[in-house]
Amino acid sequence: MCILLFKFDPRPVSKNAYRASVLTLGWNDCSIQSIRLILAANRDEFYHRPSKSADFWDNSNEILSGLDMEEGKEGGTWLGISKKGKMAALTNYMQPKIDKNAKGRGALVTNFLTSDLDSYSYLKKVSVEGHLYNGFNLIAADLNTTKGDVICYYGNKGEPEPVFLNPGIHGLSNSLLDTPWKKLQYGKQLFTDVINRSQDLTKEDLVQELLTVMNNQEPQLPDPAIEDQGRDYIRPILNKYAAVCVRCPGYGTRTNTVILIDSEGEVTFTERNMINADVNQWKTNTYEFKLQI
Repeated sequence: MCILLFKFDPRPVSKNAYRASVLTLGWNDCSIQSIRLILAANRDEFYHRPSKSADFWDNSNEILSGLDMEEGKEGGTWLGISKKGKMAALTNYMQPKIDKNAKGRGALVTNFLTSDLDSYSYLKKVSVEGHLYNGFNLIAADLNTTKGDVICYYGNKGEPEPVFLNPGIHGLSNSLLDTPWKKLQYGKQLFTDVINRSQDLTKEDLVQELLTVMNNQEPQLPDPAIEDQGRDYIRPILNKYAAVCVRCPGYGTRTNTVILIDSEGEVTFTERNMINADVNQWKTNTYEFKLQI
């Protein structure tokens, strides 16, 4: 299970306009002075599932992401960005039963990051094969400092066609985009509160405030919508799962990611990652680079 919050403004921006994306999505022109995209995301997974922390894939330093190293699914990812301005994020759609023979969903992100297709065309192509996968949600973005950013969404349990996202704050968990799960609504509220105070924060403090949001463990109950979708699968862990940050024995939030992109295309990518499958051991890395567009 995962949650994303983000905020963006697709217009060409000036030096003093920031765009934001947090896997909650939102935008307020007055609240951020120099960031154009703010994104905050949690990856929830079994603690012992093998994976690599975020890093550039090879010596070209072109694409940055964490990587799944589960046997048979090596090289997939949940969130990544390229210096060419392509960004993608994936969440699973919670369903009581899954098809173990379905195609691996992590490749949906890596394939976009290495594709020459724009975000809408790529999601349109994916939608034709959506039935071959277990439930998923996919955000794909083309970040262009000159022309303005485009962010698109497709979920194979929702509408048959991808959609262009409007400016504003959006949230995505393990149902369709902006589904009013209480945990998602609460996360969006906390995220918006940080954005509204951001003019008084340094970039470093903004990152820390967003990490605090993504580690909130207050369960938002009751929530019949989660119960109805997850049924018997989710009920035994509902009191833990119904929080922004999930903490269950052997499973839960093991990665927090915050991405900031300013009006000049300067990217700050911060990842806080659990190490040794121990909820008391964490390592934080930050990468800074400029989009090559």
